[in-house]
Amino acid sequence: MAIRNVISTLNGQGEEIMGPNVLLYHHPGNDIMNGSLLTVESNHFCVLKSRGAILNVYDTGQYAVETPQKVLTGAIQQAFYGGQSPWQYEAIYINRSKLVIRAEGHALSREMAQLQYQVDYYIHVDSKEDALKLVQHMPYQGHFIKTDEVNTYAAPVLEQAINQICQVTPLEQINEKIHEITQLVTAHLQEFLTTYGITLNNVKVLVSPADDLMKKLISLRAFGLGEEQAVRYYLAMIMAERGLMTAPNMANGTGYSVQAVPVMSPPGLAGMSQPQPKVE
Repeated sequence: MAIRNVISTLNGQGEEIMGPNVLLYHHPGNDIMNGSLLTVESNHFCVLKSRGAILNVYDTGQYAVETPQKVLTGAIQQAFYGGQSPWQYEAIYINRSKLVIRAEGHALSREMAQLQYQVDYYIHVDSKEDALKLVQHMPYQGHFIKTDEVNTYAAPVLEQAINQICQVTPLEQINEKIHEITQLVTAHLQEFLTTYGITLNNVKVLVSPADDLMKKLISLRAFGLGEEQAVRYYLAMIMAERGLMTAPNMANGTGYSVQAVPVMSPPGLAGMSQPQPKVE
């Protein structure tokens, strides 16, 4: 009795190939033929293609590949390819687990101050119909679609949504708009990803000034300091780090006086008599 080929997402060492950063995996072997067994794990879908046409989409389980292959075709396959028809059938596995993707970029405030944002969004492929959309609409090179490649598609949508609010909001009020920014990003991103059969679960957005100086000044302003006070306190902290005694004066905005000290004679005049003032 012939041993059937078993097609799965395990490598030769029995390790799972589809890790937390893999959305799609194209089985690289050319050993899929009529009667092969497709193994689909509980967190995967599998799409079977033949010469570019989609034959079936499989849920969890193990399935024998059944194709409308004729006896004559099978004989030719056995004679010329040793039972294997090269690249006739393709097994494409889709990860249905929840995956997390991080996007980073820059935006501008109303004052044209540069901001940096970080967006963490969670996605998954929900159904066999969605798995079919992913295979049909998102191109891939090689044998994988990884989360970084999904992010390449999504990044312009994120940037546009974030800038839509940030560019009309003063720098100090950006954090007050974070809930509104998150809602807008979620709406735009979900609409975009639906085309590829991807469901958006959660979105987390963080926006902050790109310049460290602006971060510190805004932090000081949060304590109730005015603009001038915030600048003085920032300079005072730098002066204190360098051991300057004038740091408290900078923070208070007061002057610093130095008591009179004897004037040192230049080195070249050491030992020479100094002219004495005349006494009338």
